[in-house]
Amino acid sequence: MADLTTNFLGITSPNPFWLASAPPTDKEYNVRRAFEAGWGGVVWKTLGTEGPPVVNVNGPRYGAIHGADRRLLGLNNIELITDRPLEVNLEEMTRVKKDYPDRALIASVMVPCEEKAWKDILPRIAETGCDGFELNFGCPHGMAERGMGSAVGQVPEYIEMVARWCKEATDLPVIVKLTPNITNILYPAEAAKRGGADAVSLINTINSITSVNLDSMAPEPTIDGKGTHGGYCGPAVKPIALNMVAEIARNPATHGLPISGIGGITTWRDAAEYMVLGAGNVQVCTAAMTYGFKVVQEMISGLSQWMDEKGYTKTSDFIGSAVPNVTDWQYLNLNYVAKARISQDDCIKCGRCYAACEDTSHQAISMSADRVFEVKDDECVACNLCVNVCPVENCITMEQVPAGQMDERTGKPVPSDYGNWTTHPNNPMATAAE
Repeated sequence: MADLTTNFLGITSPNPFWLASAPPTDKEYNVRRAFEAGWGGVVWKTLGTEGPPVVNVNGPRYGAIHGADRRLLGLNNIELITDRPLEVNLEEMTRVKKDYPDRALIASVMVPCEEKAWKDILPRIAETGCDGFELNFGCPHGMAERGMGSAVGQVPEYIEMVARWCKEATDLPVIVKLTPNITNILYPAEAAKRGGADAVSLINTINSITSVNLDSMAPEPTIDGKGTHGGYCGPAVKPIALNMVAEIARNPATHGLPISGIGGITTWRDAAEYMVLGAGNVQVCTAAMTYGFKVVQEMISGLSQWMDEKGYTKTSDFIGSAVPNVTDWQYLNLNYVAKARISQDDCIKCGRCYAACEDTSHQAISMSADRVFEVKDDECVACNLCVNVCPVENCITMEQVPAGQMDERTGKPVPSDYGNWTTHPNNPMATAAE
């Protein structure tokens, strides 16, 4: 059977599923329940200094985006870092690590952007026996207004500086947690590497307002008639996170930098997608908050079964295997031609494919009087919209047209240099040159 044991930065855990720094890892009680359920590691909720107390709101802290079936798609939170005394957290971490030596225990840390503050707190935390540190440069609300969190993560020079301070203060692995609230994720990732960070984790939450109450005229969650922006997470952010992970994994300047993947991981398949795009492990939060800690058991069994089916014996067999297939648009093969195909046996005659294509796409689907839907090859550009709106899985598929056949879009043979952007007819520079 597949071995899910994971070695990340020299930290061994029984599986690649860690809980992210968040409410589920706020205290000993939760973390013990998590380890009993099977989680391979946790990142303890972000610790701060013993300076001015952190005070959380005593009203609603979460807002949500739901699908039509009430499934949670996105969660917005306005909760701050731990509001529990540092000494209490350290005592609890010490007990937990002693009782679960085989599980990863990472301390998330956020203190003011001052060298002394970082160098004072890391040795104290290290006494707990924790396996490493995660520098929280991502929180977009509350702490950012105080010059911490994403206020640091949005400035590459600060990331490099603080990472260097931390590497000077500890021999334990240092992970830099990156904010997605930036135009180019490579700048902070490269800065973390220059500063000596051992790895990066991403993504932290996305700055957001999920909804507005149209009666009180205030963003939700609403506290005494007012609302604020918060951090957005959950399944809805997964595509954003996957892209950022892939960008770092394939970037020459960050090649080989270990990555801990975070963002909307709900199933084993989600985790596998992160890992084949370069993540050495994954961190989960919203799924645990939605379904409870035992959700990890399905993740473990699903990943193990998939690995057995694929012939993988360990997670390192497939980590990063999809990275070579991530490319820039101009390198895509423009000789590749496909057409939509509708299975009449599976079609329920709802007409969604026809409506979508006729109104918003290429008018490539016909509808007969008795509601039989068929693809018009001469109009179909294989955009995949019909596949995505069809409520029946695999009812509509894309079928590749073998090379050498007629291009139905133009009625002419596909030219041999069609895949070369420099001579492609849709390239305005090529047209101008002619």
